[in-house]
Amino acid sequence: MATDATADDQIARFAADLTLLHDPHADPAPLLLAVSGGPDSMAMLTLAAAAFPGRIAAATVDHGLRAEAADEMRMVANHCTTLGVPHHGLRPETAIAGASIQSQAREARYALLAAQARAIGAAAVLTAHHADDQAETFLMRAARGAGLSGLSGVRARTVIADAVVLRPLLDWRRAELRRIVRRAEAPFVDDPANHDPRHDRTRFRQLLDGHEWLGVAQLARAAAQLAEADTDLRATVEWLWHERAQIDGDNVRIQAADLPRELGRRLARRAIGTVRAIAGIEAPAWSDGSNIEKLLESLAHGSRATQAGVIASVRSGVWRFRPAPPRKTG
Repeated sequence: MATDATADDQIARFAADLTLLHDPHADPAPLLLAVSGGPDSMAMLTLAAAAFPGRIAAATVDHGLRAEAADEMRMVANHCTTLGVPHHGLRPETAIAGASIQSQAREARYALLAAQARAIGAAAVLTAHHADDQAETFLMRAARGAGLSGLSGVRARTVIADAVVLRPLLDWRRAELRRIVRRAEAPFVDDPANHDPRHDRTRFRQLLDGHEWLGVAQLARAAAQLAEADTDLRATVEWLWHERAQIDGDNVRIQAADLPRELGRRLARRAIGTVRAIAGIEAPAWSDGSNIEKLLESLAHGSRATQAGVIASVRSGVWRFRPAPPRKTG
């Protein structure tokens, strides 16, 4: 990377942003960068190689969904050789096919990155999500009526597939990352899917590009603040679960008489998930983001309700969750 004053400032800024999430100086373990070959991840590679020489490795995942992906992986590998950065090419053992391909690809990608991080003893996996990604995610989820957890967007530090995942670029803009790779004369590719209007994210990206008054930085900051609030709520729910929840076999009881709705909502979701796990209930489908408003209304009015194979009932302010009996047939 060029060593002009701007470049030096950006390298120092990247080092500071990363250190807020994980101090590489205190932990000698390497860091594994997820590098797809796009301008954002190539900018992260450029900055990290300059800021922490000899302390990073890179990995590129070929999901087997695009013919061009193999060439992109070779491009990243060749540039890593130029930078003196170890590179690992990763591919899923099982082909990705069927419904929800993007979701499957994401799951496979993080599983592969986590496994590679463990294999090289890396302290964390770094991804190149930035402020524009955060703003797009915020708007997309707001349009779908997401709650606090959804509006929190991409977390700066999280755990996926049992690996620590860090996003040190969440305060950086897409345009400045592109300028970094151009100044460094680093190769990169633009994924044509990023310009495909069939994807929701593309449409929201165009909305932001065409309306500067929406304020990408401000939206990203709002998502970060909501993430802090969500983290505090999660800690409160964890404490309440240990104080107020009682598990008896595949039954869960919660002292819920005086709880605010959001805390009750989160405890109810946890109770449903707990009953399903203990009882081995696999259908119907369930996730922590499932809508349970009708169930909460039923409990508030003293009625029973069934969701995701679990019956919820209330008596004297105590919510009880248990497996629903099998439906009669014939």
